[in-house]
Amino acid sequence: MAMTDPIADMLTRIRNAARAGHESLEMPASRVKEAILKVLVAEGYLQDFKRVKAKDRGGEALRVQLRFDKARKPIMAGLRRISRPGRRVYVGIEQIPPLRAGLGVHILSTCKGILADRDAKKKKVGGEIICSVW
Repeated sequence: MAMTDPIADMLTRIRNAARAGHESLEMPASRVKEAILKVLVAEGYLQDFKRVKAKDRGGEALRVQLRFDKARKPIMAGLRRISRPGRRVYVGIEQIPPLRAGLGVHILSTCKGILADRDAKKKKVGGEIICSVW
């Protein structure tokens, strides 16, 4: 059966693996997922990721290394999908909402690529809010 929202599936896999205390996880690869993971690594929420050959099926997968603090708690406290296939959420530069008083980040899909909210404001572009991370 085809997956209707692969980005929500990716976020759920990351959220579940972090809560379970896993060091890493694998998911099916795509360029959009890879761009979102680049933002999460740049913002410090994930340790690293790389594209690998999928073990159980054909094609490629993304292996994600999660990041934990010294007490083995995940760095990422929350992860929520904002724009969904049934309800897209678009914002302009001025309408990008602050998240947790600047302690979190919105990930946006813009005409200049997938960016964190701070980078989108610097480049003066708005777009679709994909998800929020804190």
